[in-house]
Amino acid sequence: MQPLQTTSLRVANNRLFILDQQALPQEKHWLPASTVEELVGHIHALRVRGAPLIGLSASLLLALLAEQGAARSRLAQALETLRAARPTAVNLMNNLERMKQALAQENWVAALANEALRLVEEDKRLCDDIAQAGAALVKPGSRLLTHCNTGGLATAGTGTALGVIALAHQQGKVATVWVDETRPLLQGGRLTAWELGELGVPYQLITDSMAASIMAKGQVDAVWVGADRIAANGDVANKIGTYSLAVLAKFHGVPFYVAAPQTTLDPGCPNGEAIPIEQRAGAEVTGVAGSFGCVQWAPEDARVYNPAFDVTPASLISGWVLDSGVVTPPEVAAGVFAKSIL
Repeated sequence: MQPLQTTSLRVANNRLFILDQQALPQEKHWLPASTVEELVGHIHALRVRGAPLIGLSASLLLALLAEQGAARSRLAQALETLRAARPTAVNLMNNLERMKQALAQENWVAALANEALRLVEEDKRLCDDIAQAGAALVKPGSRLLTHCNTGGLATAGTGTALGVIALAHQQGKVATVWVDETRPLLQGGRLTAWELGELGVPYQLITDSMAASIMAKGQVDAVWVGADRIAANGDVANKIGTYSLAVLAKFHGVPFYVAAPQTTLDPGCPNGEAIPIEQRAGAEVTGVAGSFGCVQWAPEDARVYNPAFDVTPASLISGWVLDSGVVTPPEVAAGVFAKSIL
């Protein structure tokens, strides 16, 4: 396969490497993802993360394994193992479905490589289109609030919600961005703050529990988030804490926008209740671990409930900003997502 480089993915010498997002922002180094077991481990540990990026990394690995001589039966098994690596984010399933179709072709080695590269280039275009559609909704002087990380670290392109914010900033319309730290694992504090700093976008980092107070003071003009899955009725699964923001935004009359590519739609999922929610290790809440060692702040025997995602009902969403344009609540109520064909 030809060399490839995005913010978080690299293909060099026919091997896949991922930028270790657990080490950011203090350290920036690349890790090999040469086997299914390695990549699944990276996904579980959130060293590679972001719904679009997870799907792309799995697709690229399958194509590279094919070029390295893996048998078709082994690739089919690898595909199913990768599909199960992250249950909530549907981009992974959608991308792998296209790779499965490529695997069924007569010249399947070339077909897999072509499809994987097509998915990467497609994601870049989707991000650009989302940014264009979303930036048009941002008013001059806006103070925006975002949650988790939805930038180039999570996609092959400029990002989804963060791509919108970046373009709006380039257009001179962003006064500041409130960045939720985002529990668990502080992906807003570690990753979004770092990306905005690299882009030169002014921001302030807040804890998740501070959003209500700044909305009450009239200091938030719109909320922009991404999505890991959009159900047929418009319900959205996203990083835990998104639902809370949507409720707060509704109460305070603040527009709440979801930015996502077509690969995040799941027409076969009727509503948010049908979306599987990943449960993560309790240690992510009871303490912290890193190059500095381990710190435990909760009792050793504390029981922990640690879902990675929650579901925001469609009734709380002001607009779904896709690569195809802005979808309104009346359009969603009319079943536009249920009719979508990827």
